[in-house]
Amino acid sequence: MQRSRVYLDSGGSAPLSGRVADALRAGFAEGWADPARLSAESRRARALVDGSREAIADVLGARPELLHFTTSPHDAFARCIAGIHAARRGRHRIVVSAIERDALANAAAFTAPHSVDTVAVDTAGHVSIEGLAAALQSDEVALAAVQHANQELGTVQRLEDVARATQAADVPLLVDATSSIGHIDPPAYWDALVAHPADWGGPAGIGVLALEPHTRWLQAWPDGDDWAPGGISVPLALASAVALQEREEARREQNDRLAALVYRIRATAAQVPGVDVLGDPHERLPHVVTFSCLYVDGEVLLGELDRRGFAVGSGSACVSGTLEPSRVLAAVGALTHGNVRVALHPGVSEDDIERFLTELPDALDVVRKRIGAPHIAS
Repeated sequence: MQRSRVYLDSGGSAPLSGRVADALRAGFAEGWADPARLSAESRRARALVDGSREAIADVLGARPELLHFTTSPHDAFARCIAGIHAARRGRHRIVVSAIERDALANAAAFTAPHSVDTVAVDTAGHVSIEGLAAALQSDEVALAAVQHANQELGTVQRLEDVARATQAADVPLLVDATSSIGHIDPPAYWDALVAHPADWGGPAGIGVLALEPHTRWLQAWPDGDDWAPGGISVPLALASAVALQEREEARREQNDRLAALVYRIRATAAQVPGVDVLGDPHERLPHVVTFSCLYVDGEVLLGELDRRGFAVGSGSACVSGTLEPSRVLAAVGALTHGNVRVALHPGVSEDDIERFLTELPDALDVVRKRIGAPHIAS
């Protein structure tokens, strides 16, 4: 009898629940008209968008009128960085941590060519506050970007310390919350924030950008476009809001359960010869864990686990859709190949994890034997 598949790769792409799928269908049925027009149908569509914006803003602690839907988190990064950078006349440098997403780092490099300063992190993935403060001493810095939590390591940043440094330097702080919203409390310190509905169980193809009232920006893109060129997808906005509400309703209870499963994975994987578990063991997301495996190609191991019915991610496959080694893992001094990233969603059970942990050592042995790797003593 064939076993059911277990999806353990929900970071940035979580399964849609029945409630969210229903919201998506309702959005197509009721929100098909252009919300920018004046007809009754358009007003109905606009009401759905406004209600969705208010619901998400309430969770983020943002003002609804300053929360914008974008076509993707990537586009949110690009427009937010360009807009704030343009408003900071006379300041052209951008400061980022060494483990920011490629989409953010690339947007910074495009906006400020040869003017991006990178701040190191420690082996757990925490940004160096001393290094950040030193980088912010320049009066040429227009913007700093530090994520809330890392999508590969699971490490949660100490944003209170980060914000203290940026505020002292009078530099706006952009927080990438694309891996944290819907999983832990939203960050309390930010001047601009980007979130990703697909990560909290919403649909792909939409991003969220929030700004504080004091955050200045200038349009740095073609006239006629706002934050979402081409307009907002009403069904995607509605489904995103419903998904976040659903996550928030059961988040604390689910977090306890998922954190226990992650702890089980971390403890068991650490006992497997040649495996190194990464990220802060305590200040972390409740649903993400990554470990590196000696003498293993990450993509080959993913294929072996997929053959056994487990969908997992790999740190070496997180670079904007390429198979290049992960900058995040290199920044913390970990192996950049042979990595397995597990990201749990609420539908994952204890039995699923026990099956995975039972299969993992044998899958590693099979992959190592294929390349004739030396034996690793226990």
